[in-house]
Amino acid sequence: MLPVIAIVGRPNVGKSTLFNVLTGTRDAIVADLPGLTRDRQYGFGRRGGRYIVVDTGGLVDVPSGVETLMVRQTERAVEEADRILFVVDNRSGPTPEDLSVLTRLRRAGKQVLLVANKSEGVEREIAGVEFYAFGMGPPIPISSAHNEGIDALVAEMLAGLPAYEEPEPSLEEPIRIAVVGRPNVGKSTLINRLIGEERVVAFDEPGTTRDSVHVPFERDGHSYVLIDTAGVRRRARIEDAVEKYSVVKALQAIDEAHVVIGVLDGHETVADQDATLLGHVAERGRALLLAVNKWDHIPADQRDHMRNQLELKLPFLDFAQRHFISALHGTGVGDLLSQARRAARAALKDLSTPELTRVLEAALQAHQPPLVRGRRIKLRYAHQGGKNPPVIIIHGNQVLHVPEAYRRYLVNTFREAFKLHGTPVRVEFRSDSNPFAGRRNELTARQISKRRRLMRHAKGR
Repeated sequence: MLPVIAIVGRPNVGKSTLFNVLTGTRDAIVADLPGLTRDRQYGFGRRGGRYIVVDTGGLVDVPSGVETLMVRQTERAVEEADRILFVVDNRSGPTPEDLSVLTRLRRAGKQVLLVANKSEGVEREIAGVEFYAFGMGPPIPISSAHNEGIDALVAEMLAGLPAYEEPEPSLEEPIRIAVVGRPNVGKSTLINRLIGEERVVAFDEPGTTRDSVHVPFERDGHSYVLIDTAGVRRRARIEDAVEKYSVVKALQAIDEAHVVIGVLDGHETVADQDATLLGHVAERGRALLLAVNKWDHIPADQRDHMRNQLELKLPFLDFAQRHFISALHGTGVGDLLSQARRAARAALKDLSTPELTRVLEAALQAHQPPLVRGRRIKLRYAHQGGKNPPVIIIHGNQVLHVPEAYRRYLVNTFREAFKLHGTPVRVEFRSDSNPFAGRRNELTARQISKRRRLMRHAKGR
């Protein structure tokens, strides 16, 4: 399981900036204003390992109004975390608000690391010396805004936690299919329909499923493991003491799956929660099927509206196949397993270097890259750099100037050529290194003699 790291502290100490640095995204809004973050923000950590990061709002002494909800969200993040980063401001030094936050964290009984942010320009030995008074040992000096000290922080943050090993992608084991979505969209009903029995509790009430449930079964000689997850609703509406872990469980299920089935309610519009959750699937690079449930008895105009919503709010999921189903009556469910198996094969497909390079050359002949300052971008050859999702690495010159539109063109070309349907495809560019970079051109004795004659001749004139 991926470890969970919560970032906690008083307002305006740089928690959201640190979250963006650890996840390699800009998901958390950053501004020099206190109290900008209210809800919990989740993301996959990319810096120095694999983990789940939770950004929180600031803790205040006497909360009032919306601050009360903000404090409650932070307390829940503390409860679900394996380790806590207590972020303080090295510029302003210790404050009564910091002491109040520390008191709450000590009550939680979790391991806490003291992180002195905004320590740029300060020697590491003396950074955060004022915070020794907290009795937590030497603080870890960092600067999130300037990307300083982050690697040392990550090393200490993950020390002692169970080492997470990326599972080797293989179809020799059962295909793991995670079923995710908001509460009451029919995830458990869909799983029962797929396996042909009442294996998990399905009830017309949000929040029936509380934890991730693994259901192994076989169909037509193929082995599967279906992972039923708790519904992910708006964080401000999560009140149940067990349901508050639903986001973490869903993210962990996404991480261990070969294929994800994202279930949507055909009677409703595509909500922000749907886009956020499915965005995590795309970010993690998992193969994806979109299952729009409760499609029976929906008027034609409402069906057209739902299709428009999919185009408008989920344009980043153009690789995912859409299935309009009724889990209760079985309509359209029969193709899901075969399509999931096909998507898993595509995500784990071996791509040979000669074939990739041949497809690249054909794409270049059809549409050349644009000119950059009068020079043509040259893409020479391609090879596979990873699986689940397929990663294609292209070598060439001036690759930093390849437009995003041309990258998408190449992605679509490789997808069609190798039938990589149902899985995201990532194209990365690398510049060919100059083997003579940094080396001086040593002159021969004859060249040195000629240079001297030319210099004497120039002086004589």
